[in-house]
Amino acid sequence: MANLAINTTQNVNLDYKVVTVGERILAFLIDLFLFFVYLYVVELITTTLGYTFTDDWTILGFRQLLMLPIFFYSLYMHILFNGRTVGKMFLKTKVVKLDGSPVQWSNYLTLWMLRLIDIWMFMGSIGLLFILFSERKQRLGDMAAGTVVISTKNKVKITHTMLEDISEDYQPTFMNVTQLTDKDARLIKEAYLTSLKTSDYKTLTTLRNKIESVLDVSSPLYDKQFIDTILKDYNHFTRNM
Repeated sequence: MANLAINTTQNVNLDYKVVTVGERILAFLIDLFLFFVYLYVVELITTTLGYTFTDDWTILGFRQLLMLPIFFYSLYMHILFNGRTVGKMFLKTKVVKLDGSPVQWSNYLTLWMLRLIDIWMFMGSIGLLFILFSERKQRLGDMAAGTVVISTKNKVKITHTMLEDISEDYQPTFMNVTQLTDKDARLIKEAYLTSLKTSDYKTLTTLRNKIESVLDVSSPLYDKQFIDTILKDYNHFTRNM
């Protein structure tokens, strides 16, 4: 698998694994198997209806109506399940935006429309060639939509990317640090690093006072030690969530 670094709108780097061609094909085959199962069920239903309705056009109409879920499968599954189809769920992969922003329904619509060229019109050869020779393993639809398919098996949580590493036996100091949200911790981290980089100790003190006020705590630690401890404590309590 290739690595993909996504920089979110909050300037937080998230590292992902881009799925291989084999994984994409396997996910598609799982979905295709579901199609065949569904088609078999449709055939049973229409055959049963044939005993009731003698008009062939009525049976054909029912059959076409029942085919719609397959026709729009990729579109509504991606929209409803956040970039996943059943095949992607099994393999723990999903569609994400290259810039880290949320995938919009219009992006999924682009992916769905270009499946005609990538997969159906040329027996999958166009999509396969694009995936094989593109840097981020994207098919034509991915490139047009600005998306990529990544693995979520070992996804790095945002709380881990923004906080320091801590040992397994780390003992937290401030137990009520869990009152903070991921957004709070991220903003604290960004302000903390910026203040250290620019030697802006006034902002560091202001940040420390704000944290003490929000958490209703007081500590003899120096500003840098205090904020660093807060971040480590937060990481301790959230790393297994």
